[in-house]
Amino acid sequence: MTMFRALLIIIFVEIAVYTGIVIANHGINLFPVFFGDMMKMEWPGQFNLDFMGMLTLSGLWVAWRHHFSIAGLVLGVLAFNLGAFFLSAYLLVASFQTMGDMKAILLGEARAAT
Repeated sequence: MTMFRALLIIIFVEIAVYTGIVIANHGINLFPVFFGDMMKMEWPGQFNLDFMGMLTLSGLWVAWRHHFSIAGLVLGVLAFNLGAFFLSAYLLVASFQTMGDMKAILLGEARAAT
């Protein structure tokens, strides 16, 4: 669990730093670039489409883990929009809340208890 938590921290920090540099150099202009690449029907767009599928699955999983409650839906939207930056922090917090129980991390504490 220590190595998993270390990986989550590394992912969070590296994305935060990288994003800060990109915003400083290019501004917050993600969506026209992201969807523009998809409209070109080239490899960067294919990657973005694939990535958007992963974001969708991540958001749905987070919402499902919270039984599609209001909080779960809000967290799911954050997971979809903030990607690995959000998910790494979310999983780090969940790892402490569940005392490292991977079943509870994946299913949520209520489902893991049954």
